[in-house]
Amino acid sequence: MDAIGMRAIAAAIAVLVGAGAGIGIGIATGKAVEGISRNPESSGKITTALIIGAGFAEATAIYGLLISIILIFVGIK
Repeated sequence: MDAIGMRAIAAAIAVLVGAGAGIGIGIATGKAVEGISRNPESSGKITTALIIGAGFAEATAIYGLLISIILIFVGIK
C-alpha cells in the first residue's frame, strides 16, 4: 500500500473520533436527564457538569477532525 492510501486510512480512523464523541455526548445527556428527573433540585449542578463534559468531548472530536485534515492536505515530500 502506498503512502497516500495509508494517509487516507489514518484520516478515516481519526474521523471516527467524532463518532465516539457523539455517542459519548448522547449517553451523557441521557444520564443527565435521568438524574434531573430523579432529583430536580440538583439540576444546576448536573447541567453544569454536562456542559463541561460535552465541551471536552467536542474538543476531542475537533482534534480528530484537525488531525484528519492535516493528514489529507499536508503534502508528502
